[in-house]
Amino acid sequence: MKITTRKFLKTAALVAAAAVLVACGKKDEPVAAAPAASAPPPPPPAKVYVVGTDAAYAPFEFQNEKGEIVGFSVDLLNAVAAKGGFEVKFVNTPWEGIFNALGQGDRDLLISSITITDERKQTMDFSDPYFDAYQLIAVKESSKIAKFDDLKKLKVGVQTGTTGDEVVTKLLGKNSTNVKRFESTPLALKELEAGGVDAVVADNGVVVNFVTNNPGAKFKTITDKAFLPEQYGVAVKKGNAEMLAKINKGLAAIKADGTYDKVFAKTFGAAPAPAAAAASK
Repeated sequence: MKITTRKFLKTAALVAAAAVLVACGKKDEPVAAAPAASAPPPPPPAKVYVVGTDAAYAPFEFQNEKGEIVGFSVDLLNAVAAKGGFEVKFVNTPWEGIFNALGQGDRDLLISSITITDERKQTMDFSDPYFDAYQLIAVKESSKIAKFDDLKKLKVGVQTGTTGDEVVTKLLGKNSTNVKRFESTPLALKELEAGGVDAVVADNGVVVNFVTNNPGAKFKTITDKAFLPEQYGVAVKKGNAEMLAKINKGLAAIKADGTYDKVFAKTFGAAPAPAAAAASK
């Protein structure tokens, strides 16, 4: 069949138009996006433990002029917590109820110049020792008292429930009315200053701190070989092995890297001697 030039051109135009329409109707296949790198999940918040402390025991635990709980015990436990991977919140807790607060779960742990004793170990667990301690006798400068036995027939002030209370009760007798018990050691020392008792037996750290900061009271201190060495520990509820492991881990770390010595020197003016001795509730 013979095709005219005009018909050929018309047919070619139609074919070209169809090709354009086909090209316009084809959609580009979407390019798959590369999967975004997933960010690591944030670390879980550190566990905050409620710490009971009797903040009336300078220089170990006490309240400053702003009402904040400060002192050696606070600085120490903050450093331990930083190394042990936990956080702490200090709550002022009266000494007479402090062990019940731990047992009932109102406090997760206690740091309050607590002497480690076999009796206390029956109802709570203790960390490794963090402070060496012993008892000290405080009397007026004019007193003729020279040793612990001299207190047998005298009025002696102690803080209720402390190891000082225990040794004086043993010396004077369980039912002796000459054992005068006070809510805190500073109150007992104030009573000595007022003449209400003849002596006070208490932790040497707090006694020395009081005597140093109250020169007008005119006290002197007496040591005695009858007082056995004691050690402080952080107390946790009986069987709380996880908490105890964290505390001991942190305590070992601050002793190894020198932090403990710095905390000690901040309070007492120098790093502890190899056989340090200083206080005990």
